[in-house]
Amino acid sequence: MHREYHKWFSRRLERDMELLVFGHAGARVLVFPTRRGRFFDFENFGLVEALADKLESGHLQLFCVDSIDADSLYSKEIPPHERVQRHLCYEEYILEEVLPFTRLKNPQPYMIALGCSFGAYHAVNIALRHPQWFGKVVALSGRYDLSTPVEFFRGLFDSYYDETIYYNTPSHFLPNLHDECTLALLRRMHFLLAIGREDPFLENNQALSATLAEKQIPHDLYIWEGRAHQAADWQEMVKIYL
Repeated sequence: MHREYHKWFSRRLERDMELLVFGHAGARVLVFPTRRGRFFDFENFGLVEALADKLESGHLQLFCVDSIDADSLYSKEIPPHERVQRHLCYEEYILEEVLPFTRLKNPQPYMIALGCSFGAYHAVNIALRHPQWFGKVVALSGRYDLSTPVEFFRGLFDSYYDETIYYNTPSHFLPNLHDECTLALLRRMHFLLAIGREDPFLENNQALSATLAEKQIPHDLYIWEGRAHQAADWQEMVKIYL
């Protein structure tokens, strides 16, 4: 299987950023890691191997990016408003550095956003905010409201809330989205959500599914038995849904 490692200094993030590329052709897949995860986790979790047939046959090409969650949304060292501003710098890095890199590597226009756990948040959020760049989203075991504590998962903004947080919380901004141009772009996409029946974010996924249906945005919600929030579950999910 074709595998490439890349690293460059991002002026937007003021740090070196790394990524891995798997496959040689096919639909481009932007892969976000799990909470505070790394660019190599998708491979280490066995998910690349689960997709080996599709990668070797040229149906898919994966671009596995690094995260800065520990220094942005999951940081406890900086104030909440700085956390989300740092997240916006990461989004700019993805849009202005990673996506052009993927197009240089592969001219295939079809782009999929993929993530597991917190990576699913990144995939859904960036695709909803910038639908012109994506054709499909595969979001596994995701959380789409970061402001509300659920089970032992804390809210990430310490009760602070502002407009920037609102526009980076899919559960909040999507119900109030009425711009027909944006909705038309979203309706060209397909969102695929998968979540465990015992996952604490099941209700959040069901609410997002209801909103997508209300907005007439093509989507499917699949509910798996158990918590279904481990690498072994995601290995099976990507084989089916990607």
